[in-house]
Amino acid sequence: MLSAYITHFTRHPRPNVFSIERLFEDVRTAMPADCRVKVWTCRHPSTGLLPRLKDMWAARAAQSDVNHVTGDVHYLVLLLDPRRTVLTVHDLVLLGRLRGVRRFVLWLFWYWLPVRRCRAVVAISETTRQALIASVRCDPGKIRVIHNSVSAEFQPSPKEFDAARPRILQIGTRPNKNLERVAEALEGLSCLLVVVGELDPAQESVLRRHGIAFESRVGLSREELLSEYVAADLVLFASTYEGFGLPIVEAQAVGRPVVTSNLSSMPEVAGEGACLVDPLDVTSIRAGVDRVIADERYRAGLVERGFANAARFSAAAVAERYAALYREIAQE
Repeated sequence: MLSAYITHFTRHPRPNVFSIERLFEDVRTAMPADCRVKVWTCRHPSTGLLPRLKDMWAARAAQSDVNHVTGDVHYLVLLLDPRRTVLTVHDLVLLGRLRGVRRFVLWLFWYWLPVRRCRAVVAISETTRQALIASVRCDPGKIRVIHNSVSAEFQPSPKEFDAARPRILQIGTRPNKNLERVAEALEGLSCLLVVVGELDPAQESVLRRHGIAFESRVGLSREELLSEYVAADLVLFASTYEGFGLPIVEAQAVGRPVVTSNLSSMPEVAGEGACLVDPLDVTSIRAGVDRVIADERYRAGLVERGFANAARFSAAAVAERYAALYREIAQE
């Protein structure tokens, strides 16, 4: 079998932002022996033109048989060898938030040019793949779907469900995480909402206005994040947009019932192991939460189906799919 040398190009480290890094750390751990991976990390944060140009130039010297830009710093692709470069695209969420010139610059340098300057593009869900095809109008055959993996430490952890005052876990505070509607949906429910992510004053005000008992968790390690899943009674992930939605699978792997959205990538990722709700309708969100709390049989079924669904996203399975792509490019 042909041995391939691969470079993973990663973004500059940022506090409390590590999802992509954690994903590819797990993938590298499970990578087959014939695929030898080294890591190159950006020297500068992704802000301003000059720091980005410096990193693009420096990245050229770290090229291998296969170059893989693992996400977020798509502009690195522009000076790498297009015949042996892979780009993973995690989402297109910023395109939906920006307007005018800023949106055009992002579209051009983060999506349109990088997609054309690489051998293959990996989308982390079919939803992301379709959004990328629509946005950059490239050859659909160039974009493959390789799902994210769930870390091995997320293992079944039985817990007696507290129906009287459930501990509800919400991952994320960005606009697409839909915290304001979640707060409105939970009004009047005896529960504790644990939010992973920094709350801004407006979000805290919304939670208090709706009478929600809440706690915020910031800067968690991998072990501390796992502990929050283990302590939770259910995970509420009523996001309005996700490139993938890893908290769904993490909750399923631990054995927690999940309430998540019926749009974007979330049905694709959740499979049959989640209660799907309309994230734009607070009544729908509340109905889903109420059903999980009140219906023990339904709740147990979600957990059982969640375990089966989470097995699809093992690091070994995801690493083998990346390895197959690396071998294909190295041979060519």
